Amino acid sequence: MATISASLVKELRDRTSAGMMDCKKALEETEGNLEAAIDLLRSKGLSKAAKKAGRATSEGVVAQKATADNSVVAIVEVKCETDFVSRGDKFKAFAEQVVGLVFDKNPADDAALAALVGDELNNQIATLGENMSIGRFCRMQVQGSGVVGCYVHSNGKIGVLVELNCKKAETAAKPALVELAKNIAMQVAAANALSLDAASLDQDLIAREREVFRQKTLDEGKPANIVEKIVDGRIQKFYQEVCLLEQVYIRDDKVTIKGLLQAEGKNLGDELGVSRFVRLQLGEESEA
Repeated sequence: MATISASLVKELRDRTSAGMMDCKKALEETEGNLEAAIDLLRSKGLSKAAKKAGRATSEGVVAQKATADNSVVAIVEVKCETDFVSRGDKFKAFAEQVVGLVFDKNPADDAALAALVGDELNNQIATLGENMSIGRFCRMQVQGSGVVGCYVHSNGKIGVLVELNCKKAETAAKPALVELAKNIAMQVAAANALSLDAASLDQDLIAREREVFRQKTLDEGKPANIVEKIVDGRIQKFYQEVCLLEQVYIRDDKVTIKGLLQAEGKNLGDELGVSRFVRLQLGEESEA
C-alpha cells in the first residue's frame, strides 16, 4: 500500500471538503492517486460539501442543553438552507451534538468550537445535501446563587438565556425560581429588550434617539422652553420599550419586570435580580 502523506490528505480535503478520515481512506483505496480519490469521494457523495459552501444558511434551529438544577445552560444556532432539512431528525441530532460540545467544553470563541466540531460539519453537509454552518452560541453559568432561565421558541428559531440571581442558596432550589427565570426568558424572546436597564444602553443610541425626539418635538411646533422636558419624557418611554427591567410584563400589563422581581422576591423571602441575558434569533447578526 502506498504511503499517504498528510499534505496529500490535506490537498484532497481542500479540493473536496470531505472529512479528513474519508480523504485518507479514499487515497488509500486509490493508492495515492489524487484524481481517482476525488472521483471516489464524488461517487460516495462525500465531496458535496464544497459545492454547497456558497449557499445561504438562513434556516436552522437553536438547540439548548441544561444541568438538572439550571445552574449551567448552553444554546447554539445551527443553520442550514431550508426549513425542510431543519425539521429533520438527522439535522436536529447534529444540533444536539453541537450544543453538547458547547455545554461540556465551554469553547472560548467560534474557532475553538469549529475545532471541536472538526470534520463532522462537512460530513453532515455531504449527508444532508445542503450547506450548513454553526452560528452564535452562549454557555451561561450562574455566578453565586440563582438559576439560568432558558426558553427556545416552539419554531426553534429564537433562544434566550437569562441569569436570575438570589441571595439565599435554598431559593435557587425552588421550582418557582426556575419558572420565573423561564418566564423572563420568554419576555426577552417576545419583547426583544436591547439592554437590562438604561445604564447599560449604548450611549450613542440614546444620543441619536434624543436628537430624533428633539427634532420631532420642534416640528410639532412645541414652545422652545418645554422642548427638553418633552424630549425627556419620550426618552423615558423609550427606556420602557427597550430596557428589560422597565418593560411591561407580557403576562400582566399592570406590572413591570422590575416590579415582578420585587413581588416574586417577597413571595420567596429573598431578593431577586437579573444579572444578564442573551437572545439569539436566526437571521440576526447581533445579540442583546
